Parts: sequence; structure tokens; C-alpha cells
Amino acid sequence: MFVRGHMSAPPVTVTPDVPFQDALKLMRDNKFRRLPVVDRFGKLVGIVSERDLLYASPSPASTLSVWEMNYLLSKITVEKVMTKNVITTTPDATI
Repeated sequence: MFVRGHMSAPPVTVTPDVPFQDALKLMRDNKFRRLPVVDRFGKLVGIVSERDLLYASPSPASTLSVWEMNYLLSKITVEKVMTKNVITTTPDATI
């Protein structure tokens, strides 16, 4: 089995400045668990997983109001929760 058989083409990516809620919605809408993060030149700068985004979500036991929580969540971007040291491979590599 090769990597290319498990890749999405063309890849769906996000930029570091995307709000984490938008990235989470994109993942859920497309049934992805990870998204590559690229800079404005298309260079890979990280990867964000659904788990990374869920860890950034508030606890249901929070005492913040809905408005306070939404305000704080709007300030969190993919850049703050992504993994920066990404190991890459080629489509022809074996799994």
C-alpha cells in the first residue's frame, strides 16, 4: 500500500490565521481529522488535528457566559494550536 492511496487530492489546507472554529467546521463538514497548514506561498508550516482543536475548546463546566466564551474563542487561531514540526513523505512511499 502506498501513501497516495490514502491522500486527498487536491489537498484541503488552511492558513495559520484561520480561526480555530472555522478549521473545526471545515474538518467536520468534510469528514477530515487533520488539515495541513500552509503559509501564503503554499509552503507547509504545520498540521492541525481535530484533537488539537478540541483541546482548545472550553470545558462544559466553564462559568463564562456564551458571549464571553464566543469572544475568547474568536481570538484563537490555527497557528496557536497547530503542530509545527511536521514530518513529510512522498506519495510513492509505502505506508
